[in-house]
Amino acid sequence: MKILIPTAKEMNTEIPSLDAYPLRPESQAVLDELATYSTQELEKFYKISAEKAQEEYERIQALKDQRAKHYPALKLFDGLMYRHIKRDKLTEHEQAYLEDHVLITSALYGVVPALSPMAPHRLDFLMKLKVAGKTLKSHWKLAYDEALQDEDLIFSLLSSEFETVFSKEIREKMVTFKFMEDKGGQLKIHSTISKKARGAFLTALIEGQVQTVEQARKLSFAGFDYRPDLSSDLELVFVK
Repeated sequence: MKILIPTAKEMNTEIPSLDAYPLRPESQAVLDELATYSTQELEKFYKISAEKAQEEYERIQALKDQRAKHYPALKLFDGLMYRHIKRDKLTEHEQAYLEDHVLITSALYGVVPALSPMAPHRLDFLMKLKVAGKTLKSHWKLAYDEALQDEDLIFSLLSSEFETVFSKEIREKMVTFKFMEDKGGQLKIHSTISKKARGAFLTALIEGQVQTVEQARKLSFAGFDYRPDLSSDLELVFVK
């Protein structure tokens, strides 16, 4: 069983760094393409300020020149979802579960174990980068599928947009999750609630050592409970 989580734009580099792994060929091809962009082109590409574009340019060049600092990915990313994941003071069993089951999906690094070394980067699959004439999704599809081809059960905490990097065959094995809030009898979904809930849900999976859909259905966390009336075999709905 594997659990898929996305990267995040917010990052924390005030943590101990790690030795880098050599970049895989797919990653190197993406990096080579990114490294051709000037600061001004990155500003337009990412739709960010000139200051942020300069920072990203320096990150890309440092990675290209093998000077970049690398950090455990689960602790590097620091968006809302990540801040609700139990990342410190893990028991031995929780640490082992995290290492065995949780994978991060990156447009630069591929599908990798959650504690793999990563350099800070902004790239995601919404960016219109072409690698050897292919979209990022097309470029990564084969490697993404290979990462999960032997898995019978996949829990996806990705957005549906990012799930489409995988082939239909892999997506059909995915169990997805929806997190809703009951506001006076009206069920609502919004991104802040969903991001916090994904992090809290992953924490509940880790603490509960969950390895089956049946075990996942029994979880209660951060005020959320499973709603069988709203769920299907491949989509579990939790309501707060």
